[in-house]
Amino acid sequence: MSVRVLLPLADGAEELEAVTVVDLLRRAGADVVVAGLDTGTVKASRGVTLQPDVELDAVTGERFDLIVLPGGVGGAERLEGDERIAGMLRRQYDRGDWIAAICAAPRVLAANGILDGRRATAFPGHLEAYGMTPEQATVVVDDFVITSRGPGTAMDFALQLIEVLFGEEKAAEVEQGLQRPPAHLRYAG
Repeated sequence: MSVRVLLPLADGAEELEAVTVVDLLRRAGADVVVAGLDTGTVKASRGVTLQPDVELDAVTGERFDLIVLPGGVGGAERLEGDERIAGMLRRQYDRGDWIAAICAAPRVLAANGILDGRRATAFPGHLEAYGMTPEQATVVVDDFVITSRGPGTAMDFALQLIEVLFGEEKAAEVEQGLQRPPAHLRYAG
C-alpha cells in the first residue's frame, strides 16, 4: 500500500520547508504530490523557483493520507484564501486523516476551524491572530493534526511526519541516512 501525501504550493511559500518535507517523505517511500495553486512554476519566499508536479485542480477530488502545508507568509496567505484548499482540508479533517502545517501555515488550519480546541505551534504571531496561544515545542502532535514552528524546525517536522506515516523505525532509518548528529554534537567550538 502506497502512502500518498499532498503538498500544495503557492507563490511565497518557504522553500526550505517545502523542499525538506518533500525530500524526506520521498526518502521514506511516500508518494508525494506537489500541487501548484496556479499554472506553472512557483516563486518561493527567497526567490527560488519551484516546479509543482501538477496543478491543484487535477487532484482536488483525490484522497491523501496526509495533506501538509508549507509556510512562508505569502504562501500561507494564498493557501488560506483558496476555497479548494479549504474544502480539501475540511474533507481530510472530517475523515480523521493526517493534516500538517509549519511556520505561517498553521494559520490556514486555524482559519478553517481545524485547530479549535487543539494544541498547536507556529511561527510567532500567526496563531495569536486567531486567539490561540501556541505551544513552544518544535513540533506538536494533537490527535491527527501536526504543527511546527518554522524553517529551522523543518527537518524535525518532516521526521515526525515520517514517524506517524511509517513508524519510528523508518524515521530513524531516514534520519541516520542524513548523517544528522545528536544535538549535543552539532556544533564544535
